[in-house]
Amino acid sequence: MAATVQPSFKPGDRVAVRKAWPLGHIRTPHYIRGHVGSIERLCGSFPVPEELAQQRSGMPAQPLYRVRFLQRDVWPDYQGGADDALEVEIFQHWLERA
Repeated sequence: MAATVQPSFKPGDRVAVRKAWPLGHIRTPHYIRGHVGSIERLCGSFPVPEELAQQRSGMPAQPLYRVRFLQRDVWPDYQGGADDALEVEIFQHWLERA
């Protein structure tokens, strides 16, 4: 059985997205780095695409989460509703407790 990193977060946990700028194929959007959101759900564990793009195994598999962000927290000039949100799927190695 392939190695898998155990999930560190559960739905409702507040997390911050690492503010990092590594070279190469990155699946975490630039606009969301450094922002705080909450875990909506665990999507499963998968090989890391950043590693797969470099012809490596992507192992150990990392938990992938759907993280919810209030749009006004991401874009300070946002004019929509106070509860409007966006959800982004982010691998655990990009997240830390907020």
